[in-house]
Amino acid sequence: MAIRVLTVDDSILFRTIIKNEFAKIDDITIIDTAANATEAEEKIMRLKPDVVTMDVEMPGMNGIDFIKSFLPKKRVPFIVITSSPTRAFDAISAGAVEFMKKPLVQNSADMSAFCQKLAAVMKYAAKAQVKAPAMVSTIRTAAAPQPVLTLGNSRPNAIIALGASTGGTDALIEVVKRLPKNSPPVVIVQHMPAGFTKMYAERLDRICQMSCKEAEDGDRLRPGLIIVGAGEYHLRLEKDARGYFVSSKKGEKVSGHCPSVDVLFESVAEVAGPHAVGAILTGMGADGAEGLLKMRKSGAYTIGQNEATCVVYGMPGVAFKIGAVMKQLPLDKIAEEIISKVK
Repeated sequence: MAIRVLTVDDSILFRTIIKNEFAKIDDITIIDTAANATEAEEKIMRLKPDVVTMDVEMPGMNGIDFIKSFLPKKRVPFIVITSSPTRAFDAISAGAVEFMKKPLVQNSADMSAFCQKLAAVMKYAAKAQVKAPAMVSTIRTAAAPQPVLTLGNSRPNAIIALGASTGGTDALIEVVKRLPKNSPPVVIVQHMPAGFTKMYAERLDRICQMSCKEAEDGDRLRPGLIIVGAGEYHLRLEKDARGYFVSSKKGEKVSGHCPSVDVLFESVAEVAGPHAVGAILTGMGADGAEGLLKMRKSGAYTIGQNEATCVVYGMPGVAFKIGAVMKQLPLDKIAEEIISKVK
């Protein structure tokens, strides 16, 4: 059965292009469009779409405020389409399942590629677990904000590698904000467009005890530092006589992504082996599963987020199925497990 989608955008041109492009895509039907929040609410309640794509900047109520006000009434998967990284992260915190970067130039080739990617996201969004707005800050399972963990001395050469996709921007925050200031270095790949990763790293830097930055080629790793892979650049762990550093280089997509979790995890397996702890979090697809398996085979300790706390149990589900995961845990237990393994 086709996935039924309502598209909300104040641009008649964008709405028309979306309808025309999706007429060529099997298994998804744009059942209607809306130009503002008032129309959106009426049509969602009447038409009961499987997924709603939501613009942010609209006349009257903006898309983020609409999601906040609407989700308590009815759980619907929202995909936010925006050119603003800050607004994208605000939308996820408000309860949106995923965000996508809006094409700046709406020519035929750009829109066709955008709609193909959007179609893949819609298929996962239709099955996603929509967050309860009251739990947005604690991601479902945690009854209250949890304290930062403590760590005496970590093992020499210990390193933490994390990978995530759909739902991961909030899930990663729930893990890393509990890591202490003296935690071993953390390397992260979260699927995001170029430009968005820098803003995300800055957000983590404000929230966490650890420092955080977007990866630059040659960045040295040290305790207390988080490195986030840059959009459109593969992040790899390297090591020399001075210790760990990262490479950040453009390349072809691997497992459908750049940066790719598989690329990061495979490099961690080769460079750090048994000194590493890896965790794969919520996300669509399978990126990171094979890399996590290589980490496990190299002696690393591997963790997977459990299905109940994932927005999309894709990446961790595949990793669990192929035997890459040594321990599967709810999101609010992962930081504690990581710290127990780096001591």
